[in-house]
Amino acid sequence: MDLGIEGKQAIVCASSKGLGRACAISLARNGVSVVINGREEDALAATARDIENLSDVSVTPVRADVSTPEGQRAILDACPNPDILVNNNGGPPFKDFRELDREAMLAGVTMNMITPIELIQSVIDGMVERGFGRIVNITSISVKMPIPGLDLSSAARAGLTSFLAGVVPKVAEHNVTINNILPGFFLTDRHSAALKQAMEERGMSREEAIAERAEIVPAKRFGDPAEFGEACAFLCAASAGYITGQNLLIDGGRFPGAF
Repeated sequence: MDLGIEGKQAIVCASSKGLGRACAISLARNGVSVVINGREEDALAATARDIENLSDVSVTPVRADVSTPEGQRAILDACPNPDILVNNNGGPPFKDFRELDREAMLAGVTMNMITPIELIQSVIDGMVERGFGRIVNITSISVKMPIPGLDLSSAARAGLTSFLAGVVPKVAEHNVTINNILPGFFLTDRHSAALKQAMEERGMSREEAIAERAEIVPAKRFGDPAEFGEACAFLCAASAGYITGQNLLIDGGRFPGAF
């Protein structure tokens, strides 16, 4: 399927690994030049090489912490006028809500709510002027289905969702869309931390821990990051301009709701 975005430019945040990496690869395969971002030099360089081997587009790696003003400036200097912005960032670790102090709560809200809003503020007017913009925010199934121990992450991502719901109608007539993708279980580094905890506490192998967690998913498996990346690329397509303000669950049917 031709997505009609060949020649466009994208910023994909936190894209040296995991779901962000999958999104960058899918966009690049559709002819989009990508600025990728991460904090670990080796992982970032490896992802840049992989994308270059899979596509003919330009790939610009930017080593930076996207949560900081300095990191955002470095990313935007590399691509001042993106047609596509994929917001992604690490989240707070699993922790009982009683253990969260003010500093931890402010850091979590900065990572998962304030940072994507700041980046959108920086690029959205240019998208409006050019008459094309696709913004995709990677949030979490926890926005709809809170996960114990991830209360801070759930709250910050839900706050982002509500904040942007008011922005969506202001830019829709200019062919600028804002959508959120809510992942369930995917085999990424972040989920590996939860698996490791189960392995250590209960003496399980990695395979056993994966199988146990997958059992609660109707699809009976974890998601492949490539599936997620393809969904992200579709939401960025030229023909997806009538899809905006939506929360797309990609969870193998885990969320038990009709709406």
